[in-house]
Amino acid sequence: MDSLKDKKAAILGFGVEGQSAARFLLEKGAQVSVFDAREEADLEQETIVRPRKRGVSFQFNSYPETFSSFDFIIRSPGIRLSSSVIEKVRRQKIPLTSLIKLFFDFCPARIIGVTGTKGKGTTSSLIYEMLKKQGLDVYLGGNIGIPPLDFLDKLTESSWVVLELSSFQLQDLNKSPNIAVVLMITSEHLDYHKDAQEYVDAKRNILRFQTRTDFAVLNHDYPASSESDIHTDAKVYFVSHERDAERGCYIKDGFVIIKPDGEELKVIPTTDILLPGKHNWENATAASMAAFLAGVEVPNIAAVLKEFKGLEHRLELVKVVNGVRYYDDSFSTTPETAIAAIEAFEAPEILILGGSSKNSDFGELGRVIRDSKNIKAIIGIGEEWQQIKSNIKNQISKIKTIEDCFNMQEIVQKAGEITEPGDVVLLSPACASFDMFKNYKERGEQFKKEVEGLI
Repeated sequence: MDSLKDKKAAILGFGVEGQSAARFLLEKGAQVSVFDAREEADLEQETIVRPRKRGVSFQFNSYPETFSSFDFIIRSPGIRLSSSVIEKVRRQKIPLTSLIKLFFDFCPARIIGVTGTKGKGTTSSLIYEMLKKQGLDVYLGGNIGIPPLDFLDKLTESSWVVLELSSFQLQDLNKSPNIAVVLMITSEHLDYHKDAQEYVDAKRNILRFQTRTDFAVLNHDYPASSESDIHTDAKVYFVSHERDAERGCYIKDGFVIIKPDGEELKVIPTTDILLPGKHNWENATAASMAAFLAGVEVPNIAAVLKEFKGLEHRLELVKVVNGVRYYDDSFSTTPETAIAAIEAFEAPEILILGGSSKNSDFGELGRVIRDSKNIKAIIGIGEEWQQIKSNIKNQISKIKTIEDCFNMQEIVQKAGEITEPGDVVLLSPACASFDMFKNYKERGEQFKKEVEGLI
């Protein structure tokens, strides 16, 4: 696709990536048509008005019988490769691409790609901040931030791009980044992928097209990640929060250690990492290794680990009030993420748990709470609190429980009434938010607003 001028392009799906692809193609002089299975009324009208004025044609609620008039098709990540519309495109032998594939085709810069089941956003952001601290020309995009086609025209051969890449974006990718980072891989998105193996295979596309001049950074603590080394020709570096590596980055004797080739370099004591929890050691080691391979000096890596607070609503330190730390982890909508947050602290914890249903199994969360030695109170909210409570069972009598809070002002007020210096108040609901809030962001924003008002 050396030239897109006058090419006829069809975009399937008009979410954030579809909108970015339309802008990019119009700038390149292509003729653009958009097809979206939703009703027009379901889309924000301002996203449609301007492209329509610029000549983009729209068809809603259906796809055409044939795509034969188009030179190529752009698939949005929400559309499965196994869907009937994609099968139709393949039968008609129309070239199929995506926003991420287009970006790889046109990008002059070096790319660091990050994937995994959990931690992608945090690790990508850490790498971005480390490269920025080094003074490099660096951009952040993909599944986080802005679509990378939006900053393509700013890139040069000396630039760096950090991309957070989901399995949806990777599944049909046929190029790999210069530095590929594979974090923990466990089963997820099985509502999208036909089985766990398809999900893992999609993740491994980040490695498959690397060459011997590239680098792969793999989490050594999870089999699906660690065993991905056979799928790349790149030089492999393992990262771990549990064990040493012959070549890589790991935690040893209370320090983050980078071992590029033989010599161990001490980066920072783990006690100086601002992000709480051992699960964030996995993100810290992966980011440190990738940044080092991109040319970031150890002092700059250490500086970012000391000052990076985390992403918004993801175990984000909001404020310290009278010696009490308040954390917003509203992004936690599953029991697994709540468990990681709970285990991140040794200080006495006051948990805010509950919300609307995602049909989750709270058995393991209940066991973690029963076995915990530092949970002093739980504020139970929303539809799912009784279900969570039933899984905690007999331990609940040893933990102070507060119920019947119906808004965030009451929740934060009740938490404040029982805190003592040294405590942690943790909003990590393990549930969706729709019974009390518009979404997890509104839940987190309301929590932060109320905490900021504390004195």
